[in-house]
Amino acid sequence: MAVESKTKYDRQLRIWGEHGQAALEKANICLLNCGPTGSEALKNLVLGGIGSITVIDGTKVENHDLGNNFMLDEMSLGQSKAKCVCTFLQELNDAVKAKFVEEHPDALIEGNPSFFSSFTLVIATQLLESSLVKLDKICRQSNIMLLVALSYGLTGLVRISLKDHEVIESKPEHFVDDLRLNNPWPELKEFAKSIDINVTDPVVHKHTPYIVILINIAGKWADQHGGCLPTTRQEKKEFKELIKSCMLNVDEENYKEATEASYKVSLTSGISSQLRQILSDSAAEVNSSSPDFWILVAALKEFIENEGAGEPPLEGSIPDMTSLTEYYINLQKIYQAKAEADCLVMEHRVRAILKSIGRETDSISKAYIKNFCKNARKLVVCRYRPIEDELNNPAVQELQKYMIDEDYCFSAGFYILLQAVDRFIANYNRFPGLFDTEMEDDIARLKTIAVGVLSDSGLHGSTLTEDLINEMCRFGGAEIHSVAAFIGGVASQEAIKLITKQFVPLNGMLVFNGIDQKSQILLV
Repeated sequence: MAVESKTKYDRQLRIWGEHGQAALEKANICLLNCGPTGSEALKNLVLGGIGSITVIDGTKVENHDLGNNFMLDEMSLGQSKAKCVCTFLQELNDAVKAKFVEEHPDALIEGNPSFFSSFTLVIATQLLESSLVKLDKICRQSNIMLLVALSYGLTGLVRISLKDHEVIESKPEHFVDDLRLNNPWPELKEFAKSIDINVTDPVVHKHTPYIVILINIAGKWADQHGGCLPTTRQEKKEFKELIKSCMLNVDEENYKEATEASYKVSLTSGISSQLRQILSDSAAEVNSSSPDFWILVAALKEFIENEGAGEPPLEGSIPDMTSLTEYYINLQKIYQAKAEADCLVMEHRVRAILKSIGRETDSISKAYIKNFCKNARKLVVCRYRPIEDELNNPAVQELQKYMIDEDYCFSAGFYILLQAVDRFIANYNRFPGLFDTEMEDDIARLKTIAVGVLSDSGLHGSTLTEDLINEMCRFGGAEIHSVAAFIGGVASQEAIKLITKQFVPLNGMLVFNGIDQKSQILLV
């Protein structure tokens, strides 16, 4: 990566690294409709250094557009909205390739579906369900990621649709360090035994790393308990007391760290249920067209069954701890050496699999394999139902729970009413509440349609509050900039997760309830 790019994107590089930034700079994004929601989403991606963008919109700039889209001004009136927004976005980052197409997205979806095949990700904003269903089918056939964003008055939603999404760097907020204290390998056990935790020198004693303390005391415990480590609550309590009994002074931080981390000795060896499911999903034989991820999963399965003895490759990093510098560096080297050895075994297995399926043995880089090994315990695979399937076969039980849940009922109501609005538009060719003179009639019409949506969704007996229906009509299809900016921000964040394959993206429908200032995920 060029020095200029490193300086320009310094802060974000600290989050997703050079490989993540490289993925962004290779990405080709298509935006459908460049109202405030779509423009705000694309603005964030352009500032982040996305490779190229294509803006699709067939409308001209009107007076009302100036009130909610900061990327348009009075000079834009009467001009192509796609062109004006594209020009503004280009000014934000001249490294991004930007172009526009003056065509209505609905017409493009209907008449030229192959148009979308060249994109990495399609961001669809303010589209009706009928068009979304068709677009979803097109994107799934070409393995194009689809991100849907909609803002409507004081509500909005964001959702993702693709067959599946594999994440290597899921970066969970809370995850137990991979220290293998319950089953240390020979080199680690030997190093721990070489250090006398009963040393009388107070400086050395209070600077012995807690990893060494725990391995030694766990060994002592196992010798006294028939080779078993503490498992019951009482045994774990006694184990903590044993650690404390080895302290010379009550202010020894390393022994406090050992006491707090004592549960790591009792962790069960093996793999998580989530990783076990991924390994199970890879049961089918890989072939030359299999994604790199699943080839590595196949190699991982072999490793766990053989060299790993039930464990994935070691991550190779250790947390900060109170320690003599010499001890800490030696520990780092021991963990890194084990991780490198595991990674080398994995690499050999990957190369063998590649050869067996007729692919070039070096077609998967060493860096990719190393990153996979480092994150093997944290792999995540997200799967998404087709939009048509969700609409025709909603998760009735979940929806019923949301409808009667005081905390979720407004978000669930908005979800139902947004579907009702789509049907209203299909019937009357306009938004409900668009004209003041039609307001009362539109409220009655929308209520009737909403009852139909509830019935079609299997929510018999469920009702929506009059206030919520009135509000939907009062919105009149407006895209309020503050709501659009929020929805666009969420959409761009999810786009970055999808493109970089880092962090876990939304797996459900995010609904924004602007009345109560809540963002909630509905599993529908």
